[in-house]
Amino acid sequence: MTKRIYHIKLALAAMTVVMLSAGCKKFLDREPLSATVDDIHVGALEGKVLGLYGAIRNSANDPYCGDGFENIPYLAMNGFRSDDAEIVADPGASAWNQTYDRFQYTKDDWGAGLYWDKHYVFAGLCNDALDEAAKNNYDDPASIINIGEAKFFRAYAYFDLVRTFGDVPKIDFKINDPKDGQVAKSPAADIWAMIQQDLTDAVAVLPAVWEKKYDGRLTSGAAKTFLAKVLLYQKQWESSLALCKEVIASDKYALLKPYYKIFKTEGELSSESIFEIQASKVAGDGNIYWSRLGQTQGYRGSGTWDLGWGWNTPTDALVASYEDGDARKAATILYSGQSDGGSETGGYGNTVPASASAKYWNKKVYNSYSDYIAAGIGTPNNEAQNTWVNHRVFRYADVLLMAAEAANEIGGAQNQTDAVGWVNEVRARANLGGVTFTDQASFRNIIKHERRIEFAMEFERFFDLVRWGDAQTALPGYQPKHRYYPIPASAITANPKLVQNPEWP
Repeated sequence: MTKRIYHIKLALAAMTVVMLSAGCKKFLDREPLSATVDDIHVGALEGKVLGLYGAIRNSANDPYCGDGFENIPYLAMNGFRSDDAEIVADPGASAWNQTYDRFQYTKDDWGAGLYWDKHYVFAGLCNDALDEAAKNNYDDPASIINIGEAKFFRAYAYFDLVRTFGDVPKIDFKINDPKDGQVAKSPAADIWAMIQQDLTDAVAVLPAVWEKKYDGRLTSGAAKTFLAKVLLYQKQWESSLALCKEVIASDKYALLKPYYKIFKTEGELSSESIFEIQASKVAGDGNIYWSRLGQTQGYRGSGTWDLGWGWNTPTDALVASYEDGDARKAATILYSGQSDGGSETGGYGNTVPASASAKYWNKKVYNSYSDYIAAGIGTPNNEAQNTWVNHRVFRYADVLLMAAEAANEIGGAQNQTDAVGWVNEVRARANLGGVTFTDQASFRNIIKHERRIEFAMEFERFFDLVRWGDAQTALPGYQPKHRYYPIPASAITANPKLVQNPEWP
């Protein structure tokens, strides 16, 4: 029989017709070098699990969950509350500014309700795949990997929920009837334990690498990195450090140079990338592969400067926090009324129009209108604004700085030496000189500064401040109770077993 070579996406589509709107396009839409239909082996869960890569990103319609992970509610919970980002470009955003930037939380805020709902919808999609695997006793190699992917994604949803709300319902089963989801909150410790177990399971079964055509799929390195972060949040320094060392020793990742390239198209799935939520927007795609992450934050203007909504802009405090000569500043901060810095800093040789409301913009999501034209989607009011921007969730720089933090907390001569080396590796990429170790407290502050600058506008800062115990000092209006948002009123209405967080009666 003659074997014909097909696009991988067509072969998978034929085998997995129940897939959630084609999943993650960027690895499904690659030409295989030598695969035939007979060579493509997929597990029975492939459709459901590949669908998770798309569901976490897209905002088009249910059951897609991008509104909770990539849209304004995500920016509000994970970005606006920090001292590095604010909402100034949209005159209609005053309520969001008051609620999140000024810590005047409200129980009936629709953004918080959407954030809650979409995280549980996404966790439910993960549970659906895991339930099918358990009921049918799928134990073939491909399905075992799929189970690991589903557990990673479920952990990702609950990581946001437990950091944001504290005690939350632990729903680790398929909901067949709406009443099945009416369960009481579980202690945060139980949620952390579930996350840790899911990631431990994922580490054990995910591959270290994928074939090129599957670039972007979850790996054991991604699961180890995520688990290291979970352990870091719980101050389990030794275990976190051990995992970081495994990722470092794997030699599968490296810092991408120069820094600005991380956030350009050429930096997608680069040597530094450990996990990205992928997006794509080209002519003819419709509403399948896009994300609102870049659109919500892009320069807010008109004509060829209609690049987004401008809802997450840098603050004076962030701009002032950079050391002289730090290359990361020019790659992160876009200035109203000034040059975009040209190609050597991630710009295009344009002068950014002056703005009456915003002094700065997030350059990490900056694209030129010429990119729209090149993609065949550059028509007025076409909603294409930056909708192809990938969300860099875990980068290798994070592994180095987590390792340095854990090593510094453990102490000892070798750990001190290692911590200095890891921090200086990150600083060298930024064209900065090395630092030295004097004492644990001083080096702790060095690490805190490096994390702020390295991940500026990347949704790490607020939760870092909270876990370090620094939020009340750094954030005007913040009180200890603000570490957790009140349970949304809509969630309590839907679930009579839910009770409000005790600090928000």
